[in-house]
Amino acid sequence: MSANIDVFDTYYMAGMVEEITPTPSFFKDRYFGEEDPFSTDKVLVEFMDGEQTMVPFIAPRVGDIPVDRAGYQIFEFEPSLIAPSRILSLDDLKKRGFGEALFAGSTPAERAKKIQLRDLTDLDRRIARREEWMAAQTIINNGVDMVEYIDADTQGQTVPIRYYDTSGSNPGVYTVSPVWTTWALMCADVVAMCDELAKRGLPVSDLVLGSTTWATVKGFTGLLDELDNRSIDIGEIRASIAGTGVTYVGKLNFEGYMLDVFVARETYVDASGVTQLYFPAKSAMVSAPGCGKTYYGAVTQIDYGAEEFETYTGRRIPKLCINQEKDLRKLRLAARPLTAPKNKAPWIYAANVVS
Repeated sequence: MSANIDVFDTYYMAGMVEEITPTPSFFKDRYFGEEDPFSTDKVLVEFMDGEQTMVPFIAPRVGDIPVDRAGYQIFEFEPSLIAPSRILSLDDLKKRGFGEALFAGSTPAERAKKIQLRDLTDLDRRIARREEWMAAQTIINNGVDMVEYIDADTQGQTVPIRYYDTSGSNPGVYTVSPVWTTWALMCADVVAMCDELAKRGLPVSDLVLGSTTWATVKGFTGLLDELDNRSIDIGEIRASIAGTGVTYVGKLNFEGYMLDVFVARETYVDASGVTQLYFPAKSAMVSAPGCGKTYYGAVTQIDYGAEEFETYTGRRIPKLCINQEKDLRKLRLAARPLTAPKNKAPWIYAANVVS
């Protein structure tokens, strides 16, 4: 006897979501790829201060010299809820589905299952774009502002999160002065940004440039002269695709720092329908892969057909709602992500590096 599977059960739908091919993203996947789901509304974000302290030699018969542990900080945050939904009506079931043969002969029930999977896939990709935005914002601001909406058009409160003491300066920001007009100016600033991470014992291997920054930099005479110098391994320019809207252009030597250079052109459409860049066009950033992680808070809900609250842990939590009076079915996909660093300011970001 075949098992009776309820395709609208929350656990079954969660399994369907796990089978959806993840949407490739650059900032989230490369810098915040490690995931840490919590079984509570709040998550504990912890990171250490980088340090390079060297121990001394010890005189005879002293035994040992105690040393302090590296600085350690832990914060408690409650990630805002992301919960897009999609309504399925009788009219939707009567329409021919996208890519479906004109005379496929699908029943409303069969078409409902296909639409359900397609809707889950679409909602998952929309959440993934918000996670990519959150990852980029975390690098740019060393924190993120989560603007909570009351409905599709009305903004509610803003939840600001910062991973540094706001009474002081932001350790993840570098100011360029003057702007880059030559290879020498660019090289000096990039080396200074790398030095800041290196002196705290943090790795540095990536240089991410905005589209306008790269358009300016690639024309620097000094850079072209260095690349033409075959007696010194200054690097190479070899373009390839690193992700949707991101190009890997090659490896460059910045006074000993061999950096993989990426150009970020990823875009999204904001709430007002305007296309925006995830990474500002005139910016630059140095860091290393895996410098942060993505935390997920738990989602608590009353499932269809149940009377009690249920708490779920994971990346995506689906929910089915039925309005029998109006013959409507609503599918919701919820997530409570938060991107955060593993160490204190493991990136250095510079805005407006070119004019």
